[in-house]
Amino acid sequence: MSGQTAERYLGDGEVTNDMRTIGLIGGMSWESSVEYYRIINRAVRERLGGLHSARCLMVSVDFAEVEPLQREGRWDELAQQMVAAARAVERGGADLLLICANTMHRVAGEVEAGIGIPLIHIADATTERLKAADIGRIGLLGTRYTMEADFYKARLSQRHGLAVSVPDAAEREAVHRIIYDELCVGVIRSESRARLAQIAERLVEGGAEGVVLACTELGLALTEKDTRIPLFDTTRIHALAAVDAALVG
Repeated sequence: MSGQTAERYLGDGEVTNDMRTIGLIGGMSWESSVEYYRIINRAVRERLGGLHSARCLMVSVDFAEVEPLQREGRWDELAQQMVAAARAVERGGADLLLICANTMHRVAGEVEAGIGIPLIHIADATTERLKAADIGRIGLLGTRYTMEADFYKARLSQRHGLAVSVPDAAEREAVHRIIYDELCVGVIRSESRARLAQIAERLVEGGAEGVVLACTELGLALTEKDTRIPLFDTTRIHALAAVDAALVG
């Protein structure tokens, strides 16, 4: 948001009437959903000043019910759950929607078709940041579903023209295990952070210009302080894209 737009929000006395309400589907896992809430509200306060915070609504699902369906490939059932959650957020008054998980964007099309408010797709928001950094070749870290299925990689490559590489099978399994067995339950181990950094660095050695943390928990363990390579944290990028959309004048 430009400084001129921010001044208009600060000066006209009608900020809360102009701010759009951000809808979120969270809980996948709640460890990263907390980060969405924190990033969104801090950004709104930084842009508008004073006591401002974001107008937002969240439906938080039980990840213990979601994870087995992912593992068993029951994506149709997951799509139904996500559409129901999205409609609940829309009924609550949200003006736009975020699915606070990369993997669950596998059913983004069904969600988008089932609601009347815009869905901010996490891969599209990330691509904008990559293009702004003049990066066209990326490494992708995420859950096994995100790294191996086409729903995410194909969107990046076919729609946005990015060259996408992923780790080898053993490294993919290591990343997936760290996400589900550790990060999703609030465990951050130094050895796992080092392993993630090593895998990311191998992607850059293989030709990637930067690495996308395409799981909303990965930024909890790995930051640019842990490695010298460019990292793109989809949680932060997605949350800030929502703020941009909410504060459009």
